[in-house]
Order: sequence, then C-alpha cells, then structure tokens
Amino acid sequence: MGGIVQYGSRIDPLTGLLCQARQVLSAHCDPRPPGVAPELIVVHGISLPPGEFGGPWIERMFTGTLEASAHPYFQSVADLKVSAHLLVRRDGEPVQFVPFGLRAWHAGASSWQGRSACNDFSIGIELEGADEVAYEDSQYEALARLIAALCAAYPTLSGARVVGHSEIAPGRKSDPGPAFDWARLRQLLG
Repeated sequence: MGGIVQYGSRIDPLTGLLCQARQVLSAHCDPRPPGVAPELIVVHGISLPPGEFGGPWIERMFTGTLEASAHPYFQSVADLKVSAHLLVRRDGEPVQFVPFGLRAWHAGASSWQGRSACNDFSIGIELEGADEVAYEDSQYEALARLIAALCAAYPTLSGARVVGHSEIAPGRKSDPGPAFDWARLRQLLG
C-alpha cells in the first residue's frame, strides 16, 4: 500500500477528517462504543434513484434532507436515517459525511467473523454505482488511496480487512455487486 499513499490522501488524526475530501457532515452518526477502534472497512455501492448517477440525492439522503416528492422512489427511503463515512463519486471525488472516529450508520444488521453490529467497529465507504454497472477507474484509484490513508491513520485497519456490504449482510445486501472488481482493488493495494 505504500505506493498509493504518495498520491495524496491524508487523514487529520485530531478531527478524523480526510484532508482532500469535500465535507458534507451528517447528523446520522454517534460515538463508537468506548474503547472500540475501526477494524474493518466496508465497501458499498449506491445510486439514487437506483441506476442513476450524479445529482444531489445521495448527499441529501445522508444528511436527512431528501425530499420524498423529488422522485417516486424517494418515498421509500426519504425517512431513513443512514450515512457513511465517505462517498466516492463516479469521477473519484471523495465526499465525507462522518468523521472516522464516530460511528456512521451504514451497515445495518450485520456480522463479520462472528461479531455483530459492524457499524461499531467499521468505516463505511460508498461508491456511487450499481451492482451490475462497472465502476470507474477513478473510483478504484480513489478507493485504494483512501484505504491506504485509513490504514496509515488507524493501525487497527489493514488491506486484508476490506469487505463488501454483501459479506457482512449476506442475503440482505448485494453491494458493491458483481460489477465490482475485487482483484483490481487488491492489486492497487499491493
């Protein structure tokens, strides 16, 4: 992972903020349980409305300002209180919603290696995408930089502890989906 860090992602250890990210802070978070550090990185895929990219909708959902009347699909998700630590847009732009030291509400009912409540000990990174749509080169590159920066900032994290949402919530979630190239990410992480 050392080769990726040099390209520029850095986390401020005092604030838990990614220095290169646009900040759109969400109230949909809370403190991690006492003494619990991030140990897992969960990769998600999201698009709002489903299959459509761009627009303000993901940011509005994560900040609780999504208007149900803006699209028929939004009626089913506008009242959800969800967030992620980061979103990586299709062009690779990182947007941060929750400082890494706090618990974002991204995993829902989940379990990893027999341990439930993954939000307590994970960092959630959403990629703007859909299960069956190829992710962009810029997203893989940004994700690899982010993972390297997270591992440098939090010694409890490692490139081996990166999973998909589908792995911690099997049968309930499918993202980031079959279009996500795990081998490519692993190669970028070195």
